Amino acid sequence: MRKLSYIFLLVSLSFVFSNTVSAQIDSISNLCSEYLKPPYISDGQRYSALLNGDEVAEFHATFYGGSTYRLVGFSGLQKGNLAITVYDEERNVLYSNTDYENIPYWDLKFNSTINCIIEAKIDSKNISSGIAVLLIGFIQ
Repeated sequence: MRKLSYIFLLVSLSFVFSNTVSAQIDSISNLCSEYLKPPYISDGQRYSALLNGDEVAEFHATFYGGSTYRLVGFSGLQKGNLAITVYDEERNVLYSNTDYENIPYWDLKFNSTINCIIEAKIDSKNISSGIAVLLIGFIQ
């Protein structure tokens, strides 16, 4: 009976924790969406990761030549908490918002199709951990 109680407690706690994290991701995604209004259309993906300290989330995206894209990233409800760096496949830096006080969005245009690596990291000067959410939109 005691073992069953522990299992029920663990399942209940994991359900509560997952609902809390999901609600936080939704709140941060809604904040990101404020920067993806027309003429931008979301690519339909929500890139997210739970980060602590110096952990780095890595996402992969293909950007098509001749298109304009907008990257939007937040961690928490304040601007400037998320450092975003975009690399090409050889790890050459194409863009970093750390050069611009971690601005939450940036527009990118590519001349040719390119596969990119996007890294997101919590700015430890502002917060020590959080959920990083990144949205990508494009002009059709």
